[in-house]
Amino acid sequence: MSRKNQLLLAVLCLCIFGLLMVYSSSSIWADYKFHDSFHYVKYQSFFFLIGFLIMMILSNIPYSFYEKKVNWILFTCFFLLVAVLIPGIGSIRNGSRSWFGIGSLGIQPSEAAKIGIIMFTSHYLSISESFIQSYRKGVFPILFITLCFFGLIMLQPDLGTGVILFLSVLSLLFIAGVDLKFFLGGGVLGVVGLVGLIVVAPYRMQRILSFLDPWKDALGTGFQMIQSLYAIGPGGLLGVGFLHSIQKHFYLPEPQTDFIFSVIAEEFGVIGVLFVVCLFVWIWWQGIHISLECSDLFGKYLSFGIVFQLLFQTALNLMVVVGLIPVTGVTLPFLSYGGSSLLISMSSIGILMNISKNGSKKKV
Repeated sequence: MSRKNQLLLAVLCLCIFGLLMVYSSSSIWADYKFHDSFHYVKYQSFFFLIGFLIMMILSNIPYSFYEKKVNWILFTCFFLLVAVLIPGIGSIRNGSRSWFGIGSLGIQPSEAAKIGIIMFTSHYLSISESFIQSYRKGVFPILFITLCFFGLIMLQPDLGTGVILFLSVLSLLFIAGVDLKFFLGGGVLGVVGLVGLIVVAPYRMQRILSFLDPWKDALGTGFQMIQSLYAIGPGGLLGVGFLHSIQKHFYLPEPQTDFIFSVIAEEFGVIGVLFVVCLFVWIWWQGIHISLECSDLFGKYLSFGIVFQLLFQTALNLMVVVGLIPVTGVTLPFLSYGGSSLLISMSSIGILMNISKNGSKKKV
C-alpha cells in the first residue's frame, strides 16, 4: 500500500472513531441543551463530509500551486485575522474573539493561518537556502511575519494556537539548518515573552497556579483538570465501555472538545489510548517519510511543517488532558468537536497526500 493510501486510511480511522466519541461524549449535554442527543455529532459529520471532499480535491491539486499563490494565501490569512478582531464582524465564544459566526456555525481564521504561515515559511526557505545562516536576510524576515500573526492571534486571545504556529515555524528553521545559537537566544527571549504574556493577562497566572495545585480551587480554575484526571483514572485496561462514561454527565465541561481524549481513556482504557496514539504515530511516521522522499525543497519543507504542526497540536492537547501543562484550549486533531479544526487538519492531509504522489517526481 502506498504512503498516500496508508495516510488516508489512518486519518479516516481517526475521524470515524472521532465521530463515535463526539456522540458518546456530547449526547448527554446535547440532549439537555438542545433536546437532541445527536446535535453535535450531526454538525461534526457535516464537517467531516466537507473535509473529506476537500481533502480528496487537494490531494489532486499539484502542491506547487500553493508556492505560486503563497503571497495571496498569506495576505488572505492576515486579513481574516484582522477582520475577526473587529466588533460586529468577529464573534466572541468562550471569552475569545476568534470566530466568524455563520448562523449556528463558526469559522476560526486562526486555524487557516497556521497552514498559511507554514506555506510562506516553506517557500521562503526554499528560495533562501544560500543565506539562511544570515539572521538579517534569512531568519528575521520569517520571524517578523510569524510574530505579526502570533500577535494578532494573541489579541483574540488564543495562546494555544499561537504557540502551535510559532513552534511549527521554529521547527522549520531548525530543519533548514539555522545556527543553534539562535535557538538558545530565542529560548531566553521566549521565556521572557511568556512571562510578559502572563503578567498582562492575570487569568493565565490563575491557570498556572491551578495547574500546580488544581485541588486548591477544585470548583474554579482547577475544575477541568481534576475532572479530566477523574475520567482517566477509572479507565483501567479496557475502560468502562462505550457510552458509559461518568464524567460526561455534566462533570467535565463540554467533553466533546478539548477533553475528548479523557472520555476515550475512560470508556476504552489503555487499549483505546494506544489505538489513538498509534494512529497518530503512524500519520507522523508516514509524513516524515513523505518529506524525506520529496526531491523538491518547497514540498520537503511544507510536508515537514504539516507534520510538525499536527505533532505539536496533538502533544499539547494530550499534555493538558493528563495534567502535564496548564489548560491551553487546544483541540485534538481529527477527534475533537470543531469544524474549523477538522477542515484544516483534513486539508493539510490532502496536501501531504499530493506531496507523496508528486514530490519524488520533481527535481531540485
